[in-house]
Parts: sequence; structure tokens; C-alpha cells
Amino acid sequence: MPVLALVPAVLVVTVEQLVQWKYGAAGVLGLLLLTIGVRSNRPGISSAGAVLLALLVTRPAL
Repeated sequence: MPVLALVPAVLVVTVEQLVQWKYGAAGVLGLLLLTIGVRSNRPGISSAGAVLLALLVTRPAL
């Protein structure tokens, strides 16, 4: 049973670190907004997080 709780926690931390490494603090903010919006059933907050992540992903490379 503890392994079933540990795997999602490790996955979340890994994804969070990858987003922060690739997209910086704005990526973490977008991921946080998306997660909070989905968990609290607030479509406006989750949409703002999704738009922020989409803008970060599609920005032109420098």
C-alpha cells in the first residue's frame, strides 16, 4: 500500500522539477494554477494555468 502512495508523489515531484528546469518560475506557476483549478473545480483558474503553459511551450526559441 505505501508503494501505491509513493509512486504518484515521485511522479508529481519529477514533473514539477522538469517544468521548472525547462520553463522556469512561470512554468511552475502555470502548473500550480492548472492543478488548483482542476482540484477545486474552478474552470477559470485551470484555464489560466493551461493558457500560461501553452504560451510557454509555443514561444519562439531564442
